[in-house]
Amino acid sequence: MTDAVETTPRQNNILRFIKSNIRQYALLLSLLVIMVYFNFATNGVLFMPLNLTNLVLQNSYIVIMALGMLLIIVAGHIDLSVGSVSGFVGALAAVMIVSNKIDPLLTSIVCLAVGGAIGAAQGFFIAYYRIPAFIVTLAGMLVFKGLALTILGGASVGPFPKEFQLLSSGFIPGLYPSEFNVLSMVLGTVVTALILYFNVSERKAQLAHGLAEEPSAIFVGRNLLITAGFMAFSYILASYKGLPNVLIVMFALIALYSFVTTSTTIGRRIYAMGGNEKAAKLSGIKTERLTFLAFVNMGVLAALAGLIFAARLNTATPKAGLGFELDVIAACFIGGAATTGGVGTVVGAVIGAFMMGVMNNGMSILGIGIDLQQVIKGVVLLLAVFLDVYYKNKG
Repeated sequence: MTDAVETTPRQNNILRFIKSNIRQYALLLSLLVIMVYFNFATNGVLFMPLNLTNLVLQNSYIVIMALGMLLIIVAGHIDLSVGSVSGFVGALAAVMIVSNKIDPLLTSIVCLAVGGAIGAAQGFFIAYYRIPAFIVTLAGMLVFKGLALTILGGASVGPFPKEFQLLSSGFIPGLYPSEFNVLSMVLGTVVTALILYFNVSERKAQLAHGLAEEPSAIFVGRNLLITAGFMAFSYILASYKGLPNVLIVMFALIALYSFVTTSTTIGRRIYAMGGNEKAAKLSGIKTERLTFLAFVNMGVLAALAGLIFAARLNTATPKAGLGFELDVIAACFIGGAATTGGVGTVVGAVIGAFMMGVMNNGMSILGIGIDLQQVIKGVVLLLAVFLDVYYKNKG
């Protein structure tokens, strides 16, 4: 009888926490269910080292752009031009490197600067002239789609030199010749240890100040799941060619944007602006400058994604980037970003991007046609937004 009395408050606390955070846990659970389902449906092909590596390579540019799009959406805007901008930058890189024999490193720097300039131009009209982002970026989508077609002359340009291809197709070298990449496994272990260290440190700080809301059982379970997932992921990739170079870039960006959104003044101000722009402005936040910087940031990330995509294809085509904006925006909304702004997390956007990627990859392996794939992704996006609105109204 005493045990029942003692365990009931703890159970109630856990249930209450899960109920108040059901959106986040449902998202992670959905990703796990989708991955397990497609792994069984494809007879284990999904988790094969080669396919898992391809999954990372195929979705790296979507994840990278989703990081920038998250800030745009949190700020209360949208960017429809990211696909066209990435395609244009890839085309520009091809003309510079292949046609004009310019150094790949110098070309990459110039292309990132061009991406930032494009974001600045669009952000200027949106922030300081109050033209709706939907209109400005829709115009940008048309403009840069046309410019990409123009500078390529309507034809594909390639191939790229090997040093440029390493951006997307290269792998972390092993410590010594072996079928198993030891260095990749070590790096995976170190990253996992760092994540656990920061999680535990944050937990200790919360407990010290009486701010810990997450029950200990859920905290331990969540971190065990993270450890198992990262270690299994690292082992599978290490057993093939190791960690792709682009994965290192992607992880570094995820860590950087997680820090910016959770632990910096500018991150908190973007969320405040998205939640209530008038209140943010009255409190002294320069909302125009924040909006401008968010679009500059998006332009740079779209340019980086364009370089990675071009390096992966080993050529630049007039159709590069087609539909990328839809996958990027869908990743953010599926990952929990609110349509009204002010809400969303980097981890959620990344999970949303990988959910889209796993569905694309799994359905392709199963031989499901592109027409039905679009229908399924549309339904998933609508369901995600519906749940967001439902729980917001219920709360």
